[in-house]
Amino acid sequence: MREISKGKFIGERALFQADDLKICDSVFEDGESPLKHSRNIELYNSMFRWKYPLWYSENIRVRGCTFFEMARAGIWYTNNIGVYDTMIEAPKEFRRCDGITLENVTFTNAAETLWECRNVKMTNVTAKGDYFAMNGSDMETENLQLVGNYPFDGAKNITVRNSRLISKDAFWNAENVTLENCFVSGEYLAWNARKVTLVNCTVESLQGLCYVEDLVIRNCKFINTTLAFEFSTVDAEICGSIDSVKNPSGGRICAGSIGELILEEDQVDVTKTKICCKAVC
Repeated sequence: MREISKGKFIGERALFQADDLKICDSVFEDGESPLKHSRNIELYNSMFRWKYPLWYSENIRVRGCTFFEMARAGIWYTNNIGVYDTMIEAPKEFRRCDGITLENVTFTNAAETLWECRNVKMTNVTAKGDYFAMNGSDMETENLQLVGNYPFDGAKNITVRNSRLISKDAFWNAENVTLENCFVSGEYLAWNARKVTLVNCTVESLQGLCYVEDLVIRNCKFINTTLAFEFSTVDAEICGSIDSVKNPSGGRICAGSIGELILEEDQVDVTKTKICCKAVC
């Protein structure tokens, strides 16, 4: 593998179709698509300042690098890429990629990042921006700290553990989603989703978990959560109280107490839902 150290690259397609390169302490300045169609590339402590750096690439390792704001739409149609200990300031950074590993990565502007990506593993990722991981599939996440609305819209086969999401409309239209030991705060959580499981989570939501098919809740706390479960099929075991529940379609809801239980016979078949709790206020 040939090594480039302290390189400075200017102009479009500066290292087009590069193969078997180790690039260290280098700067990619003005010029689109510097590593387009590259293969077997290792990048260490390098900087990207312009658009589309890694498109149609394969077998890429990035460690200790910086993608500045204008390195937007940076990694598209790329397969088998690992990014470690890296700061990404640019939006739309991953799209339609397959086989992504992210460890100790910060996205300061994660808008429209990880769209249509498959087989993604994230560990210790911090992100701020809307529409994170839209239509993604087969994603495993550990310690994601996310601030931004509409994440994981339309996503499938998603597992999120030990994470914190401050987000409106998270997991809309998603399928086969598991959250474990997470904190989620935001309105309208997981509407129109299928096969959603929450285990040991804390939830704060207005009209959260409505229109969900096959919702399972185990050992979760609900704080300041109102009008939950409308038109959802639910199997819920809630620790302590929940402020209000409205018109579930069916299933079982167990809680210490329910502040307000709204069951309207003209909206749902109330016989299809079993409510078991110590008190309904």
